[in-house]
Amino acid sequence: MNIAVIPARGGSKRIPRKNLKEFCGKPMIAWAIEAAKASGCFDDIIVSTDDDEISTIAQAYGASAPFKRPGNLSDDYTGTTPVIKHAVEWYEMHVKPVSYVCCIYATAPFLQPEDIRQGLASVKDTGVDYAFSATSYAFPIQRALRLSEGGRVSMFQPQHFNTRSQDLEEAWHDAGQFYWGEVGAWTNEKTLFSERSVAVMLPRHRVQDIDTLEDWTRAEWLFKAMQEV
Repeated sequence: MNIAVIPARGGSKRIPRKNLKEFCGKPMIAWAIEAAKASGCFDDIIVSTDDDEISTIAQAYGASAPFKRPGNLSDDYTGTTPVIKHAVEWYEMHVKPVSYVCCIYATAPFLQPEDIRQGLASVKDTGVDYAFSATSYAFPIQRALRLSEGGRVSMFQPQHFNTRSQDLEEAWHDAGQFYWGEVGAWTNEKTLFSERSVAVMLPRHRVQDIDTLEDWTRAEWLFKAMQEV
């Protein structure tokens, strides 16, 4: 049995009520739920939330919200893994055993059903703990700069000042969309990023962090442009 768990607490700070804010005509969380449903990978799609309104909206779009997330897992400091562990343990205690679990972020409107399916195939075929979405950095990280309090510049890796960009190793980062895991990886809180994980590579134009209102505006522009292609 496979389940999706969508963490969606009510107390977002930088963009208030971010999980319910309308994004291109729907509450943000609706896009994640609909992608999960369209993937055909899940026996149940669960929203883990401490917020009654989020629970109601999630159920209206076809997810379940069978419990209220405890307050100690709903603050600004709790990581994702304990939240997924709690949801899995609740589900196995009250419903039935689970084989694979996919954490899907509520703020991932660019998530595609085929990416979810590829993630499940990757974690099954390779026998790793996790498979997650990733994308490449647009610029070589070896040439990153730091700024002092006075605005002066220095390189993080000055030895690469004269290294050609094409000669530098390409770097990748978490795309923040989904994380497939074998159930024991979640319940034992194994680290997500290790030799026991594989990445599902996404193109950069389908990856956008949404942490500020500027991010939100850019994401809507990009989303609308993609619908017209």
